[in-house]
Amino acid sequence: MAGKIVLVTGGARSGKSAFAERLAAKAGESVGYIATAQIYDEEMRYRVKLHQERRPDNWQTYEAPFGAEKALAEAAASHTVILFDCITLYLSNLLCAIPEADLTEERAYADMTVQIDRLLQAAQTAAEQGVTVIFVSNEVGAGIVPENRLARFYRDLSGLANQRIAAAAEDVYAVLAGIPVNIKRLNTLLVQEGDR
Repeated sequence: MAGKIVLVTGGARSGKSAFAERLAAKAGESVGYIATAQIYDEEMRYRVKLHQERRPDNWQTYEAPFGAEKALAEAAASHTVILFDCITLYLSNLLCAIPEADLTEERAYADMTVQIDRLLQAAQTAAEQGVTVIFVSNEVGAGIVPENRLARFYRDLSGLANQRIAAAAEDVYAVLAGIPVNIKRLNTLLVQEGDR
């Protein structure tokens, strides 16, 4: 069975993670879950707890706030499905790891491009080996322009990362109010309709 890359994106509390979990459960019985969150406060502790409670006991968790391409490759060696939750938390970890004195637009974009490319390469290798890789990400750019530089970097880098992953993905789902729509498939249908 051929593997593939899937992107599930949406706004905060849109239902994207719950949908991605259902998708992973349907795609195969052996699921590796790559968790990127770092717990810094009680709010994040609660969010992580909700995610943990929803996951089946037989899913194996890989903690990967950094170097996630290694965790993805490790998970691919023993699982048929990998659920990566989430890209935007992973990017925030990477962005916040850059010393403030070194934080320029050029450095942020260069670092993030390298990291996302490494992650995508690991996902593409896994897919070639028959593993389905499901990435979850947030759409953070739909609101107002953030007032500080770091938040603007984060918004822009998240949007660019989503575009790179979407380009490599076979399926891209946008989740709004708990309702998923495969926008990549819809786009293909619209293009075909336009070519007639």
